[in-house]
Amino acid sequence: MKVNRNNMATSTVPRLLKSKWCIFQRHFSSTAARAGTQMTVRDALNSAIEDEIKRDDTVFLMGEEVALYDGAYKVSRGLHKKFGDRRIKDTPITEAGLKPICEFMTFNFSMQAIDQVINSAAKTFYMSAGTVPVPIVFRGPNGAAAGVAAQHSQCFASWYSHCPGLKVISPYSAEDCRGLLKASIRDPNPVVFLENEIMYGHSFDMSDESLSEDFLLPIGKAKIERAGKVINLRTLRPLDENTIIQSVMKTNHLVTVEGGWPQSGIGSEICARIVESSAFNYLDAPILRVTGADIPMPYAKSLEAHSLPQSINVVKSVKKVLNIP
Repeated sequence: MKVNRNNMATSTVPRLLKSKWCIFQRHFSSTAARAGTQMTVRDALNSAIEDEIKRDDTVFLMGEEVALYDGAYKVSRGLHKKFGDRRIKDTPITEAGLKPICEFMTFNFSMQAIDQVINSAAKTFYMSAGTVPVPIVFRGPNGAAAGVAAQHSQCFASWYSHCPGLKVISPYSAEDCRGLLKASIRDPNPVVFLENEIMYGHSFDMSDESLSEDFLLPIGKAKIERAGKVINLRTLRPLDENTIIQSVMKTNHLVTVEGGWPQSGIGSEICARIVESSAFNYLDAPILRVTGADIPMPYAKSLEAHSLPQSINVVKSVKKVLNIP
């Protein structure tokens, strides 16, 4: 198979990570923002955890340096002072009947625990004939950051979304993070919550509704971010297949964008589902995937920039499917 290197990456780090999982289409977005109210992704995650710990005595946070150090990326800032050792734990432990939120300093480190995530958390409910639920959230930064090289730059979206028994979420905005993390904590199933390190300090306008303690976003439902342009998938498993199919049937085109490698990626799964659906007959051009380069992440800054999707790659792909010179 030939890979179009124009789809592989050229510019620098305000990259397309802001829209890691997106599909291009024509629809209208309607999220009323509260005037003058903004929240960073980091604070949205923090407030979601705090709300759910207050709401449910069985919820607690555990992970490397999440208590006294406030977390590697300060997502858990202040929580140990508010809730103490019983609810915010630096020591990884297992407690039956509780709802842990397990922070990975980076999802690259989750490979050390992948047997427990896949063979225990994802399969126990099924193998116990539905008698032993595993309500746990695995959360932390996923994918490329900046200057951390090959072993700390992998995207695990397709790895975990391949496995039945897990729910896999990849939020974009502060509203996504707050609403989907709260929904994940309340979900009775194991959830892999893939955040982005570059986005932690980025601020977004927040609607009045999203600031409520009862605000939840539905797992498995995509959001239309921009009319005629972008679908924010939000959830990778279960994937909102209907929204993608309706988009293709209306716009007759499809371009997928992701930060991970091309082979067996999220874009590949979307392509397969469209080919297998009635929407395939509506396509006016081949589906194009914009992905990271099919190489381990280089350490050199100049090479790193060329290894990740950039705006120019998306523009070229859109022009190609629309047959625009």
